[in-house]
Amino acid sequence: LQTLRTPRTRSDTLSETRSSVGEEEANKGPQIVYENTFQLSPKDNQIFPTKKAEDILKNTFLTHLLDTKYNGETCKNLTIQITESVKTQVKAELGCNNRFKIVVLVMIGANYGQGARVASRCLWYPQHDRFAQYEYHNESLFAVGVVYGVYYE
Repeated sequence: LQTLRTPRTRSDTLSETRSSVGEEEANKGPQIVYENTFQLSPKDNQIFPTKKAEDILKNTFLTHLLDTKYNGETCKNLTIQITESVKTQVKAELGCNNRFKIVVLVMIGANYGQGARVASRCLWYPQHDRFAQYEYHNESLFAVGVVYGVYYE
């Protein structure tokens, strides 16, 4: 059996690509280009609010995990919800003119009376970068949340 294929030239493919990309770019409008400010350290009023981030973690954990029983599937979804909630609240607390990257880690596990140790390692600048953490546990589960505020240019 022979299959018939129509030969396609390179110019046909490029013209199709150009027309589809050109239409998308025309709909987006002009592209905004930002330049570096070379600001290597935060201003005095721009510090990461560690205490506020801890309070946000605590309130979010208590809201979502109070009287919750451990289940692998529901805790997977809860982890995603808690992470997104904490990230948006911390970003709102910082405001729009900040230079901090926010990284949120939330871990939920079953509490069977065992010991658990959670650790993380980061490379950062200790004069400007900060973190906040909170632990929650009940008879069925444990949860650990960490919010990193890493200053960037």
